Amino acid sequence: MKRLYVIVFLVIAATAALGLAIAEHSGYVLVAYKSFRYESSLWATLALVAVLWLLIWGIKALVELVLTSGGVVNPWSRRNRSRRVQVAIEHGQLDLAEGRWASAQRHLYRAAEAERQPLLYYLGAARAANEQGNYEESDRLLERALERQPQAELAIALSHAQLQTDRGDTEGALVTLQAMRERHPHNVQTLRQLQRLHQQRGDWSAVIRMLPELRKDKVLPPAELAELERRAWGENLSLAAHREEDGAIGLQSLNRAWQQLTSSQRQESPLVLAYAEQLRQLGAQVEAEEVLRNALKRKYDSHLARLYGLVRGSDPTRQLQVAEGWLKDHPADPSLLLTLGRLCLQASLWGKARDYLESSLRIQRNPEACAELARLLARLGDTERSNQLFQEGLGLLDERLLAAPLPVQAHA
Repeated sequence: MKRLYVIVFLVIAATAALGLAIAEHSGYVLVAYKSFRYESSLWATLALVAVLWLLIWGIKALVELVLTSGGVVNPWSRRNRSRRVQVAIEHGQLDLAEGRWASAQRHLYRAAEAERQPLLYYLGAARAANEQGNYEESDRLLERALERQPQAELAIALSHAQLQTDRGDTEGALVTLQAMRERHPHNVQTLRQLQRLHQQRGDWSAVIRMLPELRKDKVLPPAELAELERRAWGENLSLAAHREEDGAIGLQSLNRAWQQLTSSQRQESPLVLAYAEQLRQLGAQVEAEEVLRNALKRKYDSHLARLYGLVRGSDPTRQLQVAEGWLKDHPADPSLLLTLGRLCLQASLWGKARDYLESSLRIQRNPEACAELARLLARLGDTERSNQLFQEGLGLLDERLLAAPLPVQAHA
């Protein structure tokens, strides 16, 4: 408020000073040029200059207002075109994220056609078309993106391969990715996408062939690469076991695949487990028992110990003695106790089998131990306890079965 008083005071003082100056002397201005002659007082001339300046400023402001309003009103003005493109981008991206595919395709295509760098908008529109099942339109949008930004060939091809995979055309995706692999042999995303595609197709031999490249180009973190390598070789053993050669299914092919592993790989527990399991399924029980026994002798593993109880070696008594030798160092391993119970069942040692299976269940409630003990108790005449264990084992196999409602009993 004080500031307002000061301003009013200054205006009044300036006006009074100007009035005194005008009253004291009016001044005189003469402008003469050829036949033109202007003659007036100084203050009238200054007032005329001020009026002319205000008039020019007003005309300029009016012109700017007209031009600006014309840009707002005119739908084809640059300002309006830019605003429409921005709206299309915002709506298209939101629609794409929320799954409104038709709207997303329409808005993103409009944005792509108007923008100087349209790649992301074409890719989004292609994905939206793909999600609607408009595969030809999706491919056309990608071709259009390549026309507009040919330098983005790799990015467009990778997106194309992913869309082909999404639509179930894994063969087409494979062709696309292999072409990009030849043109960009060390591109991490190409290799990663190709590895995932081989994995999805169940082509574990191809995954194995890619492992050196994946390691060299550091496509995967070391831990993830090691896990992939173990799984690939394990799956390859399984596939080899079911491959028919010379009229016989599997055994020769399985052993050949096993020999392809390095010496260190043949000592890894997950791969030993996969190999021994396939031997067991092919009926090579003695070979499986020997493989498991030698592996457990080198390094104890609970999973291998569990499988050891499912194979039958050439000497069941010796097999039981070997397993009981492991019990000294691993007395609280429920898998080993389950195996000992099974081996005792094979040897008809009912009392020892029951003790081992009871011990396994005291440490860990396991459906396999429940089933084995239930079978034994049924043979020994303890039907009530046997039925209880069968029920418990069923619940442990899938606890969701106990939570699901049962059908209503029909009445006659």
